[in-house]
Amino acid sequence: MSDRQAVYTHGHQEPVLRSHRSRTAANSAAYLLPELRPGQAVLDVGCGPGTITADLAGLVGPTGRVVAVDTSAEVLAAAAEYTAGRGVGNVAFEVADAHRLPYADGEFDVVHAHQVLQHVTDPVAVLRELRRVTAPGGVVACRDADYTAMTWYPELPELAGWMALYQRVSRANGGEPDAGRRLAAWARAAGFDRVACSSSTWTYATQEQRDWWGGLWADRVVDSGIARTAVADGYATPAELAALSDGWRRWAADRDGWFAVLHGEILARV
Repeated sequence: MSDRQAVYTHGHQEPVLRSHRSRTAANSAAYLLPELRPGQAVLDVGCGPGTITADLAGLVGPTGRVVAVDTSAEVLAAAAEYTAGRGVGNVAFEVADAHRLPYADGEFDVVHAHQVLQHVTDPVAVLRELRRVTAPGGVVACRDADYTAMTWYPELPELAGWMALYQRVSRANGGEPDAGRRLAAWARAAGFDRVACSSSTWTYATQEQRDWWGGLWADRVVDSGIARTAVADGYATPAELAALSDGWRRWAADRDGWFAVLHGEILARV
């Protein structure tokens, strides 16, 4: 396997960041929270806009510290601005590749990666690297969606088409869209022998939730890294993407509309 990071399938366009900014420790890292305590050193890998990062910093502060890394300097600048606006001062933001982290062996008590392993070319190699920088007795926490396990109603053909297209684009970019079900196997292959598994969901069923989720995917399917790769590689035409977008808006407008995202989770102890 290559040690390159895969192309980030979603990209960093506004509809993508709109989704990322909704994430908090409570709705995206609840499985990790019992492990956190003041004074710990935490590495947040693939931190994005910093909304989860800020929560983690609050939970280990004021004596603890958080290092948050991402591959995009632009995204990190926005994350730093966000945490500063919340008065969070115990976070350092740095550009880094999860395959080759610029940190010492055993430097962190907790290493956290949310929706990261589905986007790398070699998740086992990345987990080995996360393990390397985790102190003995520490924990590596990973959570990833599982696209095939997502479910929705009504079963519109446009949403089925969206799923097939996303799977194709993600794998063409070197990722694994069904990462959630593979996390434990990857962790054991990376040398962890104590791996606790769990799962959790995001559910969108109220009109407000449907408007938000359906609206952002209606935008993402025509204006994101997914759309650009789909058109550039000949997987879909702009007109076909527009039809998928219309399907998302039809789903959002249906009073019986329901969508659930399943996530796999692991706590892998060093």
